Amino acid sequence: MTQKPAKEEPEIDTATSEELANEAASNAEANLARLESERDDFKDKLLRTLADMENLRRRTEREISDAKAYAVTSFARDMLASADNLRRALESVPEAARSGAEAALAALIEGVELTERDLLKTLERHGVRKIDPQGEKFDPNLHQAMFEAPDAETPKGMVSKVVQSGYKIGERVLRPALVGVSAGTPKPQEPSTPDTSGSTPSGH
Repeated sequence: MTQKPAKEEPEIDTATSEELANEAASNAEANLARLESERDDFKDKLLRTLADMENLRRRTEREISDAKAYAVTSFARDMLASADNLRRALESVPEAARSGAEAALAALIEGVELTERDLLKTLERHGVRKIDPQGEKFDPNLHQAMFEAPDAETPKGMVSKVVQSGYKIGERVLRPALVGVSAGTPKPQEPSTPDTSGSTPSGH
């Protein structure tokens, strides 16, 4: 009985196997890098979107707050004329007339003063505040200079006189205060220098 020859095992190409393994590893790394890149891109877009939403929320809240605070701007500006007229009416009464006023005049003056106070309080409830910068440093953002004059009692650059009060609404200037600004202590006049030349008028 003859013995069949053993079946030969096919030889494995180790070089090809290594190439396939390297290619698979390379593809896996490329896919991982692509996925990581996409993940980072989505994360960046998400963070930008969240930041934009937060900025929009803050801007909307600020616009709503400003709309509430400054809704009465036009009306308040119109009311300033009434406040000015009340103040002029009170300032037009001399102090001597006030102290010796009859009952009727005294009651009228008191009524005008009460009306002025109530008007200013009403404006304050709506965010309108009076600017009365007497003795303060001149600020071009709040004040409008009408003149500059020497003032021995007020340092240079300070408000020496308020011609007309100003007003603010919230953080905005509704009307600047009209003011006079001190130029500082007036310079003393130099005494005239006598003629010491000794010359005398020539006679004829």
